[in-house]
Amino acid sequence: MSGTLLLLAILASSLVPGLIIFTLPERALRLRTTCNLTGVLSKLVLVGVLFQWVYHGNLPEARMQILPGMQLVLHADSLSLLFLALSAGLWLLTTIYAIGYLEGSPHRSRFFGFFSLCICATTGIALAGDLVTFIIFYELLTLSTYPLVVHRGTPEALHAGRIYLTYTLTGGALLFLATVWLRTLAGPLDFSAGGILAALDPALHPVLSVIFLLLMASLGVKAALVPLHSWLPTAMVAPAPVSALLHAVAVVKAGAFGIIRIVHGVYGVEFCNALGLLQPVVLLAVFTSIYGSLQALRQEDLKRRLAFSTVSQVSYIILGIALGGPVAAIGGLVHLVHQGLMKITLFFCAGNLAETLQIHKISDMAGVGRRMPWTMSAFTLCALGMIGLPPLVGFVSKWYLGFGALESGQNWIVVFLVVSTLLNAGYFLPLIYRTWFMAPQGSGGSDWPEKTGLETDWTLLYPPLITAALVLLLGLWAQAPFSPLYWVRLIVLREYGP
Repeated sequence: MSGTLLLLAILASSLVPGLIIFTLPERALRLRTTCNLTGVLSKLVLVGVLFQWVYHGNLPEARMQILPGMQLVLHADSLSLLFLALSAGLWLLTTIYAIGYLEGSPHRSRFFGFFSLCICATTGIALAGDLVTFIIFYELLTLSTYPLVVHRGTPEALHAGRIYLTYTLTGGALLFLATVWLRTLAGPLDFSAGGILAALDPALHPVLSVIFLLLMASLGVKAALVPLHSWLPTAMVAPAPVSALLHAVAVVKAGAFGIIRIVHGVYGVEFCNALGLLQPVVLLAVFTSIYGSLQALRQEDLKRRLAFSTVSQVSYIILGIALGGPVAAIGGLVHLVHQGLMKITLFFCAGNLAETLQIHKISDMAGVGRRMPWTMSAFTLCALGMIGLPPLVGFVSKWYLGFGALESGQNWIVVFLVVSTLLNAGYFLPLIYRTWFMAPQGSGGSDWPEKTGLETDWTLLYPPLITAALVLLLGLWAQAPFSPLYWVRLIVLREYGP
């Protein structure tokens, strides 16, 4: 198989099943499930093949002319594979979860069709070889996730959808404007390690600084940087699989990944530092983290608390990149994976509470650990990981961020990490205490144990147990050759220098 064919096949593995699913009647449960699982399993196999290619230094590329002077560029490198592997792996578990969660609900073919298109767009973002290609898939992601946000069709869902579109389309317009402006100055905008702009005329530096700010603002919408974050908590009216997708795999991570590409692949860290562009990003990431945590403390709705936790936690990724050193970059990049594993588990567990016991409020969670011990054990493990308790993966991320801050000469970041950790504990530990140590309230509205012998349906139970196990195992064996940390070190070595 050629490199071009491999990249196109990886895209098609989610695009083709999605298009087929749109045509299926609602009653075609078995055929729809087959299409879903065939797509995700084929993508995993193809990503495994690509992994071998990239690991051995073979970086495939595909170029297709779409307009005069404009190409669609797909390119695989170690950074793109990190995001691609995360989305492919979590797509499998989210698909299994969504099949169980949406059982008996209407419009499942529409849901899974757009669900597959969403993953196709995320794949395109990961494999984009230049900024123009990135924009195409970035906007496809907006259009494919909107129907998922409004899936239930309630007034609340439609309102959330309008807010989501307002924010993301405005951000997309800014991104398009900044890209066109930059392309007129620099020509083709292929991503390249170390950036592509340092050789331009120094007289352009003020303009390049303005364009950088526009790019950060546009990508900061999906990355939920304050004050561009408000769409994210509002979008929590969507079904739990959608919330998991938004926070752990697709939209929020697409924004963070785009910022990584701009800093390292377009401008370059050294050039950003020469223009004085990274320190404001550091300050914004710190402010976003603190603000998100303070807002999480105030939330009574469980999913909204988790949403503001995402606002806080994703800023760690941006912080690691903006600090500008290789150790901090390791902390930020590995948190792209670690936060995804922890947050998807938390949203799976929140969905289990809502679907099985009709629990949405934190005040109703008293003693729920006795009713759903496996679900709440997974929740507890990942909440502790978010706090940064060793040996869980959240600790690994914060460890590298702390040492990266010291390496970069910004010792005050260590104080911030301590404060942030205390705030994380402030909104997660009361949940854990309420879950395990308070007396249950009511009997809970479910007959799952009588039906299956499990606390909920297996399609809802096994995905969070698997991701929670990874949160523990990848923390214990962070140094192992199969760990995200090992691959991130390879990225830093190959893409950004020692």
